[in-house]
Amino acid sequence: MRTRSRWTPWLYLAPALVLLGGLLLYPVYELGLISFLEYTQAQVSGGRPTSFQGLGNYAALWRDGQFREVLAATVLFAAACVAATLATGCALAVLLTRVRALPRLALMTAALGAWATPAVTGSTVWLFLFDPDFGPVDKFLTWLGMSGFDGYSWTYDRYSAFALVLLEVVWCSFPFVMVTVYAGIRAVPEEVLEAAALDGASQWRTWRAVTAPMLRPILVVVTIQSVIWDFKVFTQIYVMTNGGGIAGQNLTLNVYAYQKAFASSQYSLGSAIGVVMLLILLAVTLAYLRLLRRQGEEI
Repeated sequence: MRTRSRWTPWLYLAPALVLLGGLLLYPVYELGLISFLEYTQAQVSGGRPTSFQGLGNYAALWRDGQFREVLAATVLFAAACVAATLATGCALAVLLTRVRALPRLALMTAALGAWATPAVTGSTVWLFLFDPDFGPVDKFLTWLGMSGFDGYSWTYDRYSAFALVLLEVVWCSFPFVMVTVYAGIRAVPEEVLEAAALDGASQWRTWRAVTAPMLRPILVVVTIQSVIWDFKVFTQIYVMTNGGGIAGQNLTLNVYAYQKAFASSQYSLGSAIGVVMLLILLAVTLAYLRLLRRQGEEI
């Protein structure tokens, strides 16, 4: 009976585990396998046999100066997106607890509308807003007296293009953080907040010393989710910078892997980049969880 009761939960989970194994583990296995092979258009068409390369593809990536540059740009860009998304989402979540019902409903509706907008559609709209000829942003900045923005192309310069994509990524990502953190704030006992107010704590002090520690498990979830999403940004970069910007100045790892695999037909190199991305995300997630466990948090 004890053996049966011990295995009962796994029997209930078995169908879901089999489905996840088929949808996740097998593609990861194929990705890793191709990354150790010589697999180009010649092998796909049957013109040349597939050969085992070992770590040759990874060594070729490391010798590639552009790969190292794209890797550094991806890490910095993802970190900026995560920080901006968390700051915006948390600030608006706190704002939701301070406003009346009608403004709160309007803000929630607008945020969920941004969240529900497809990435391609959102990227196209943002491109129009910042268009140098017809976009209202340049016209408004020029009207304010900033003549340097008259006909300014935001996607021409590397840093302004990254900034533009960052704004769009934050715009479509902050609603998840806002709604999740807002739900967590509403779950904080009122008597705890009242006790902090009676002790003379300011709103910022109450958030930092009372609310944020109680929301830490929720913040862990939204942080890890944001890291995964923002590190894998593809659509916004591809659409808004026309495939990675001038001379590839706005490439990220996902777009770079796409170019290697499909534009250059170097499928093994594209797979190797995918494996590197997977390992980086796993390392960041595990390191973050380990840090929280050292601080005594239950995850």
